[in-house]
Amino acid sequence: MSSTSRLETLIKHANQHFDLTNSSHQDHLLSLADALLELNDISSSQLIQLSLQPNTPLEFQLAAKLVCSRRYMLTISQPINVGVVYAMWGEHNRLCQKTDHNPNGEDSLNTKIRQLNWACQGSMVDWFLYPVDDGCPYKSYDIAQDIVSKHEEGSHVNVLHLRDGLIEHNGPLANLRSPDDSSKGGAIIFGCLKALEQEMDAIIYTDADNSVHLGQLGLILEPFIERNVQVVLGNRKHSQSILVKQEERWGIGIKTLRHMQRMVGREIFSKGIHDTQAAFKLFSRNALAMILAAPTVFDFSFDTDWILASMKEQLVIETIPFAFIDSAAESASVVQGPMSTWLILLTGLVKAVRAREIEHDTGMAKVIDEHVKTVKDLELIIDLLPPELNEVPDSALGKKALMSPESLSLWLAQVKAGQVRMQ
Repeated sequence: MSSTSRLETLIKHANQHFDLTNSSHQDHLLSLADALLELNDISSSQLIQLSLQPNTPLEFQLAAKLVCSRRYMLTISQPINVGVVYAMWGEHNRLCQKTDHNPNGEDSLNTKIRQLNWACQGSMVDWFLYPVDDGCPYKSYDIAQDIVSKHEEGSHVNVLHLRDGLIEHNGPLANLRSPDDSSKGGAIIFGCLKALEQEMDAIIYTDADNSVHLGQLGLILEPFIERNVQVVLGNRKHSQSILVKQEERWGIGIKTLRHMQRMVGREIFSKGIHDTQAAFKLFSRNALAMILAAPTVFDFSFDTDWILASMKEQLVIETIPFAFIDSAAESASVVQGPMSTWLILLTGLVKAVRAREIEHDTGMAKVIDEHVKTVKDLELIIDLLPPELNEVPDSALGKKALMSPESLSLWLAQVKAGQVRMQ
């Protein structure tokens, strides 16, 4: 059978869906990627083009990304140590396997280990995982430690607890009083500090769930190795990205929040960085050392703080497409409430641009100061939309001419006074 015929067969039999909780789906995806890797006369660009065609099975789209990653990994000629850091809060179910009593189980730690092994086997890249308990009340640390103790690759995993990083009274975590004052950011910082101590050449931040397949490691390493890019950001909004959202978490008012965010963070968005929260980012050890010299926030808004710090240091930044499948069922933003997350994102952004002395729309920052103080403030507007933004595409948000801070402030005051009703 020719490579073309074999390729057609593989596409035809690829699955249309991918379940993050189904171990057989994980197995079959890697088997498909391995089969595609055997087709040496089919280029990576051909695979990507095929994956972008309408109605291409999702499993083939994912496999194409993995093949491109794996092919690049095998070209790396110098040894490199890569650390992968993620925070754990409320991960007690997703850490474990799926059962009738644990329907959202993803066996996430074991899955990450397998994915990294697959990506790195026979290459010059060595990997290390740094899962960090962010004060989880459900003993994520203990569960992860138990999994690691039974795994043959346990020496590649350093399970951490944020509380152990707060013993020192100086350094990046000096202003963090307890794990309760961290919402992800503190745990990520602690994990990155450990990765730096262990002399990782590059540190990648991801999520605790299976939303980002770590077999894509080569995609994010390529700019760093080939062009010495110090900061590489995954971009789920790229035309060649794969983004599967399991549910819509927001009301129509999300456009208002994004308009506010983009006006305050215009230095980020004007540079073509449109997906600040993607959990697939790489930082060189030198870049990370500079960023962590004085972190501004320890919550969900740390992403934008780090990007702003990178800009302040004039570091080279690139964005890349990648595959992301939303793991929404037990996401912290769902468990804690989506408006809790957005409250942190907006107020943290304002704090970061001021602390980093980044140019921003001071009027909109003041609007956030005055009108975005509690979750209730955001819940009041998430199902409403100012007329000025009604017909505006998402890509155009953040322009002052669309709706000025003064106009938005007036509208928000009217909402709080009960003068605006749902249409």
